[in-house]
Amino acid sequence: MIKRCFPPVLDKNTKILILGSLPSDESIRKQQYYGNPGNDFWRLLGQVLGEDLQGMDYDRRLEVLRHKSIGLWDVFKAGIREGSLDAGIESEELNDFSELKILAPELRLVCFNGKKAGEYESLIRKMGYETKVLPSSSGANRRFSEKRIMEWESIFKH
Repeated sequence: MIKRCFPPVLDKNTKILILGSLPSDESIRKQQYYGNPGNDFWRLLGQVLGEDLQGMDYDRRLEVLRHKSIGLWDVFKAGIREGSLDAGIESEELNDFSELKILAPELRLVCFNGKKAGEYESLIRKMGYETKVLPSSSGANRRFSEKRIMEWESIFKH
């Protein structure tokens, strides 16, 4: 099944961009970044930002991120994937990251949520951005919770 990413959530004030791989089936159904409640993204990011993102409705979450100069997007514009696991992504098509200089002229740091998205770190770094591959916010990655939260905090607590 072909899956497509959502439009980027960023603007001229975005300084940090978090790139995932592709939306999960639940995210697609809800039309929301990280819409699967089994994904810890909103809990993790809320914890490091000192905001109860998980307890907010989706529009309010995005408003908080914009206020904090944080954007969201995906590495892949589209890809074939049965289910929601990153390991199942095939025939992926990259987003056009050349748009970032225009859409987010203040962007300085691009973070990759997990290893699959992180495979494209060098591409973004060659564009002149600072980059960081973060441990995946996937619920399947909870066994490394303490290390994961420390790495996320290192980016957003400065």
